Amino acid sequence: MQERPTALVTAAAGAGIGAAVATRLASDGFDVVVTDIHERRSREFAAKLSAEFGHEFSCYALDVTDEVAVEATLAEIGEKKGRLDVLVNNAGWSKIEPVAEMSADTWRRCLDVDLNGTFYTMRYALPIMQRNRRGAIVNISSIAAYETSTEHGAAYSAAKAGVLALTRVAAAENGRHGIRVNAVTPGLIYNDFLRKIYPDEFFDGYAENRSLVGRVGRPEDIAGLVSYLVGPDAGYVTGEVYGISGGVHPHG
Repeated sequence: MQERPTALVTAAAGAGIGAAVATRLASDGFDVVVTDIHERRSREFAAKLSAEFGHEFSCYALDVTDEVAVEATLAEIGEKKGRLDVLVNNAGWSKIEPVAEMSADTWRRCLDVDLNGTFYTMRYALPIMQRNRRGAIVNISSIAAYETSTEHGAAYSAAKAGVLALTRVAAAENGRHGIRVNAVTPGLIYNDFLRKIYPDEFFDGYAENRSLVGRVGRPEDIAGLVSYLVGPDAGYVTGEVYGISGGVHPHG
């Protein structure tokens, strides 16, 4: 039996993009490693995948802002699996506060999760991929990275813009190692957690008045794009940013 390629997805055990990506990659034949800051949720989601696909999936409780923990987790994955073919950086955090009123804690926390966390996982995943001379990384950014809007908050927008720069430079550095690095910039991808961040009026009329396809995004929309970007059909694609917003903010 051929060994399955290994994929690591951060923040994979929630109800949104991470779980959809992990499920799609599992269906694509990947040995998915589930990581999430919530230990119980990680175990439960890995068990769900195991039951659905008929073989065991591993999981780790991981706070991507903890560099020591990230290094240890990636080292263990590299030792146990002997490979890491795909990394999907999905962990994110946001709190909307105007710049003139924003606390330093909000600024630091947002950059820590959204930008530093992405760097840490890439920093310790890339040497494993370089040793095996293959790999694909997809960083989940946001249309907030280039949209002129107050909807996302300055900290989140700045962090997600940083992710795009990090993506492009990492792609330039690692193409010679057989590693591709791309980013995805979702628009509104609905899950219940967003109700804690945005007021109800943010959602009112969004599908009817802003989306060109008459609906808001689904986590499975992102999962399909990630599946393409880490697959063989995207072998000539690296350093790119793919917008997926239902036409609300096309990226050119």
